[in-house]
Amino acid sequence: MNRSVATRVNVRKTHAAFTAEFLRRKLNLDSTHTRVPSGASAALVEAIVTGGAVAGLRVRRFVPLARGPLGERPITVDQTNTSVVVGERVVVKWMRPATGGEAPGRAPDLLAHLAAAGFIRTPTPYAAVYRDGPEADLVAVVTGFQPAAADGWDWCVDALLDQLDGGPPADLAADLGVLAGELHCALATPSEIIPAPVEVSHRDWAADGLAVLDQAHRLVAAADDEEAHWFTARVPRLAADIERSRAVDRAYVIQPHGDLHVGQVLRWRGGLAVTDFDGNPTLAAYGAGPLTEPVARDVAQLRTSLLHVGQIADRRTEGRHRSALSDWCQRAVDELLAAYLRTLGERGMAHLFDERLLRPFEVEQECRELCYAARFLPRWRYAPMGVLRHWYD
Repeated sequence: MNRSVATRVNVRKTHAAFTAEFLRRKLNLDSTHTRVPSGASAALVEAIVTGGAVAGLRVRRFVPLARGPLGERPITVDQTNTSVVVGERVVVKWMRPATGGEAPGRAPDLLAHLAAAGFIRTPTPYAAVYRDGPEADLVAVVTGFQPAAADGWDWCVDALLDQLDGGPPADLAADLGVLAGELHCALATPSEIIPAPVEVSHRDWAADGLAVLDQAHRLVAAADDEEAHWFTARVPRLAADIERSRAVDRAYVIQPHGDLHVGQVLRWRGGLAVTDFDGNPTLAAYGAGPLTEPVARDVAQLRTSLLHVGQIADRRTEGRHRSALSDWCQRAVDELLAAYLRTLGERGMAHLFDERLLRPFEVEQECRELCYAARFLPRWRYAPMGVLRHWYD
């Protein structure tokens, strides 16, 4: 090896060691909580690029990541975890510490599985970073950054408001249905990561839904206002709709997205992409093993989120277009489902979906939204409550 080559190699090794040590200090890996100070995200990306080992962390690489700019920019929208854009090309998502009942670390396996299945409508997975130790908690996920991306709470709502203002029709639901169908077909395709992705479950789905309804009832009733009284009076009807899932004693299940709403669908220069495979922390795994659900769970979440788009637009326009919004919402959920089923059928996967689970799961989802609002975001209550009033008034 000539001297110049040896010098470059030594410099790279020294730089990698410096990056790893800097990252170790920055993250305070002996702490029970991962803190994310300035510089840590760039240091992690550099460690992944150079192959530098980081004491206290284990790096699982998926797609090679080339060296590039390292400037940091936090993503400031409301998120459960902390995300930082590095060099306008990579996103580092720092995971909050896992708590009981969650399935920590599911995102890397799902991203790797989707890549193996040829699904490219998601940010490129570069690496997953785990804490060393018996629990091997997921610390961070590093994926590609999608330029000029907006999530569905922005682009769907904007499209609908534009329609109400005389602009082009907000014909977006069918595209969402196709995306969800392609996602589920990929999740149901065997790979080395998940060799047998489709299973059969005899779970009592109604028991879960009724427990969520009871929780929502207690939280909503605590407000002791007009909406609380309205909700209490309709609990028997909600329970009856949830119990309809007991007609299904055998369902195909996969590892789903788990938290599929329009906010997880990015519109960017390359079209639509689905993101955030961390799952819904309120949906715990059933027994041992990863979370598995019927695909109707994701479809119910996505359809109800379109209804929430309608509620947001109704609030922003102060009720002036309520009738038109009601029509749009019904048409949107119908078009989404039709496109979804068509996509499954074209790929020989129609058997995955049992429509008998759809309305029970939708009612349960609105109850979950009420629980979320009561605990974390009280101003959000109007959206699920508005949907329920439309269904049960």
